[in-house]
Amino acid sequence: MLRLCMTYLFKSRFLPLWFIAGFLLQADQIQMKNGDRVTGSIIKKDATTLTIKTVLFGTVTLPWAEVESVKADTPLSVVLPDGRTLSATLATSEGKVEVLAKSGTQSVAPAEIVALRNAAEQRAYERLLNPTWLDLWAGNAAIGWAGTRGNARTATFTTSLGAARQTNRDKTSLYFNAIRASALLGGSNQQTAQAVRGGWGYNRNVSSRMFVNTFNDWEYDRFQNLDLRTVLGGGLGYMAWKSERGRLDLVGGAAWNREKFDPAPKPAFVRNSAEAYWGDDFIYRLNARTSLRQSFRMFNNLTNTGAYRVNFDVGAQTQLLKWLTWNVSASNRYLSNPVQGRLKNDFLYTTGFGISFAR
Repeated sequence: MLRLCMTYLFKSRFLPLWFIAGFLLQADQIQMKNGDRVTGSIIKKDATTLTIKTVLFGTVTLPWAEVESVKADTPLSVVLPDGRTLSATLATSEGKVEVLAKSGTQSVAPAEIVALRNAAEQRAYERLLNPTWLDLWAGNAAIGWAGTRGNARTATFTTSLGAARQTNRDKTSLYFNAIRASALLGGSNQQTAQAVRGGWGYNRNVSSRMFVNTFNDWEYDRFQNLDLRTVLGGGLGYMAWKSERGRLDLVGGAAWNREKFDPAPKPAFVRNSAEAYWGDDFIYRLNARTSLRQSFRMFNNLTNTGAYRVNFDVGAQTQLLKWLTWNVSASNRYLSNPVQGRLKNDFLYTTGFGISFAR
């Protein structure tokens, strides 16, 4: 009995050490040119970086150009310069990476390895190659309601939807925002805000950084006397920055804008104009749960020189549960030549809970 107790205590005390030692024996190993060694599980290697998951430090990103040697006992999907993808383990010999596949061993220089992917990354990559139109959609939908009763009687209703479908070749996005507010004024219930904004966009990659884009926006704003604004445009985009945490795109092009105003009691009128636009789209993941989005567009009127519009949108989304989010957003629309008697600036902000979805 004493021997059994001592054996149990010994194993319990040193079990974590045995576990770590066993993991290290089976783990992938990366030797850097400066002498550092990183041990873990290789997740992927893209154009310039290697991502590996370690036991003690979590997920680490390493510059591939600084890797001296690599050893992987678990098969990875290895993409070679000729376009072939092999399932192979890796070793390093005399400055070359030994790709050990069932079809044989191939020695390549580290710079010749186009990509590395573990099983999960390879499945995600293959899913992006030929998806159906209903696949890969992800987004968030939110509905908000606020009101008061007593000395003041008010009601505010907001709704929003944002969705995007991104593949290796293109990206499709949809958005919709609406607000309706009313208040009891002088004994009668009157609307104090009513606006609807929506649209879609499509980007098609033409190179690793360049893409062409087209979009279509609609907008209604009762208190700007705007019955409907329809904008159709397109141009070029450039990916100025990208990392594991975010991306910055710069865009520019031309658009056609049709605005119908109804400033009663004056007669309704329509303005058609050509526009040149420029701006940016920015996404940044602040931490594991919270991400930030920002979009800016400047539309310079080419038909009525000197007139312009500005669209600015910013928002943050925090993941509370797998399907539940807390959202904060602000949307600003500036028009340099509004209907007489109306303000140039309209600002809409919302906060509340949302439901996230992915397919």
